Amino acid sequence: MDSSNQIKVRNGFRFRSSQVLAEVAMFTALATVLSVIKFYPMPQGGAVTLASMVPIILLSLRRGPKVGVATGILYGTIQFMLEPYAIDPFQVVFEYVLGFAVLGLAAFFSNRPVFGSTLAIAGRFLIHFMAGVIWWAPVYAPMGNPIVYSIIYNGSYLLPELVISGIVLYLLYKSNVRHICRVGANGEAK
Repeated sequence: MDSSNQIKVRNGFRFRSSQVLAEVAMFTALATVLSVIKFYPMPQGGAVTLASMVPIILLSLRRGPKVGVATGILYGTIQFMLEPYAIDPFQVVFEYVLGFAVLGLAAFFSNRPVFGSTLAIAGRFLIHFMAGVIWWAPVYAPMGNPIVYSIIYNGSYLLPELVISGIVLYLLYKSNVRHICRVGANGEAK
């Protein structure tokens, strides 16, 4: 593919066509819409949603880790703009940028999508767990154990999210729409 058909993004990733950028926009928009459909919102941020991480994971599986990580960063930035829970700038970068960027790592297991999504969501849990211990536990559990506080708080919404996302991904892959998750060498969906 010639370089005139590539679009250089500020962070250095090369997206091969405007189709990829359109997919990033659509999957991010879908994830954002799903994120506002909350079954159980948590008091200091986080919620059990209608599989809001699935579009980011699907795009990662479809287009690879670079596109997935970049989309996760975009999605995390939008999540912060919609519901900013912040203590300091490092916490914002850690939880919203890195916490959602790890969803793109599901692409490394594109042949095992449920496993890849499980690891990606587990990575997100690890990020939020560490943020809970470092930033949130001293504020909300000053006399308690910060590790226990963070495991309980973050597990109470990310474990149901993991189950919901796993079920949705499994059903998508077993259905007739699983072709949206795979892209051929020429960029066309298989």
